[in-house]
Amino acid sequence: MARLARLELLPPPVRRSLIKFGRDIAIARRKRRLTVAMMAERLGVTKVTYLRVENGHPGVGLGTYAMGLFALGLGTPFADLVDAGTDEEALLLEADRLPKRVRVKTEPRAG
Repeated sequence: MARLARLELLPPPVRRSLIKFGRDIAIARRKRRLTVAMMAERLGVTKVTYLRVENGHPGVGLGTYAMGLFALGLGTPFADLVDAGTDEEALLLEADRLPKRVRVKTEPRAG
């Protein structure tokens, strides 16, 4: 019951994006003329688990989704998804935190 409650906590946009992601994986599989059994074998999961991938189930591990993309020849898109160098919001926040002036600390003189 706790697992069901956790799934219900997903914001609707997140849930919809997972469902679309799963459907897109299913379409990519069918375009490549791969069966569910073939994909499950390539991912090292059961057919039931693979079907959960295609349904966009949020309980499926991220590694399973990543392996699915890789098995479809789509590379490793998660590698650059949240790249610090291209995270525009983080870069702006970082720029806002820069000091307005830089002062050099001076050492007290020995007297």
